[in-house]
Amino acid sequence: MKLRTHKKKRFTLFLAILIILSSVAVLAWLFVSGLEQGTSEIQTQQIVKAEPKPVSIKSNSLFTGNTFWGRNINQWSMASDLKTAYPFSRLNEFHRDQYDAWVTGLECPTVAGFSQTVAQEEATLSFNCSPDYLPEAAKWFTAVSLANNHTDNRGVEGFTETQQQLDKNGIQYFGHYDPEVLEDACDVMSYPVTVTYDNGSVKKQSFPVALCGYHGVFKIPSQASLSQMEKYSKLMPVIAMPHSGAEYTAIPDQIKTDSYRSMIDHGADMVLGDHPHWIQSTEAYNGKLVVYSMGNFMFDQQGNREVTSSGAIRVMMTSNAASPGSLTKWLALGETCASYHDTCLEEAEAQKLEKLPLNYSFGVVGVSTADKITKPATTDEQMAIEQRMVWSSTMLQLKAPYSSL
Repeated sequence: MKLRTHKKKRFTLFLAILIILSSVAVLAWLFVSGLEQGTSEIQTQQIVKAEPKPVSIKSNSLFTGNTFWGRNINQWSMASDLKTAYPFSRLNEFHRDQYDAWVTGLECPTVAGFSQTVAQEEATLSFNCSPDYLPEAAKWFTAVSLANNHTDNRGVEGFTETQQQLDKNGIQYFGHYDPEVLEDACDVMSYPVTVTYDNGSVKKQSFPVALCGYHGVFKIPSQASLSQMEKYSKLMPVIAMPHSGAEYTAIPDQIKTDSYRSMIDHGADMVLGDHPHWIQSTEAYNGKLVVYSMGNFMFDQQGNREVTSSGAIRVMMTSNAASPGSLTKWLALGETCASYHDTCLEEAEAQKLEKLPLNYSFGVVGVSTADKITKPATTDEQMAIEQRMVWSSTMLQLKAPYSSL
């Protein structure tokens, strides 16, 4: 009897030890699992905290005068070994890689399958720029204005095809040959910018900028048309590119001066004009830059230095004071603004985004189209261009947040 009792006690002790060890093992497993999970959560939190945030944006842009590759330029190109690359073959001398964006006024429709002789174009002043050049143009230009007196030369259908050809080649566009087509006056661009993050990294992204084109050769754009800029200016930068005034004159008339100043009054951050084929003066109106004519950037006129000189405007846009959260939202929206008649303005309003604090600095880049090709101006030409534009005087009259480079 005693032996049986002893064995029973040993078995009970063994069972108790086994239970204790099993409990310890379970507790140890739970502890290790919890530790691993906690470590994972900490790591996840660390990854989230380490995600860089944007702290500033910068855009270095070049705005140019009239661009055109029809008539004689097409003839010169076809006679060249470079063919459709010919008109653009010296643009690399402007160091395109240092710019985020180039914007120009395209002074012709681009319709496929239409051709005419130089003599016919001279006689009618009715143009067409072959879309065969657009793949080359797309290497240089981010966006083009269609608000001028030649984009209707192939009719309404030709204007629509021009937009389609630009879409096909990834070139954004804005403006209409009729300034009273109010919904076409302005469009939000997916504007290239360089973004700096809080970890020191730099990234190319896009930011919403409204570009507005106004054709005023045959009639002055109405106040209703100009007021289209106001709704954009409440939220984002607005750049006006009008096309008007008397040709081959060095000084704008009073009608043109009043019209361009009115664009500033209606919300434009700057006014960069073309059409006269000559460079004209500039001024600071209410502290903002007004350029009355930049001259010919790519054109076939070769008669004298007046028509072969141009002053392209370099615009440096920066923002260093925006909150990272607000800047993140604006950059996300900017990626969606490349389509014509997109809803970027409405999206900015729906998200209740606030206009970012921006600074603008300006410079003038001299251009020569002499000897049948667009290239940088010589030192003497640059000085003459700045003198015609009264550039130094205008820069001194700019007011913050506008200044000279």
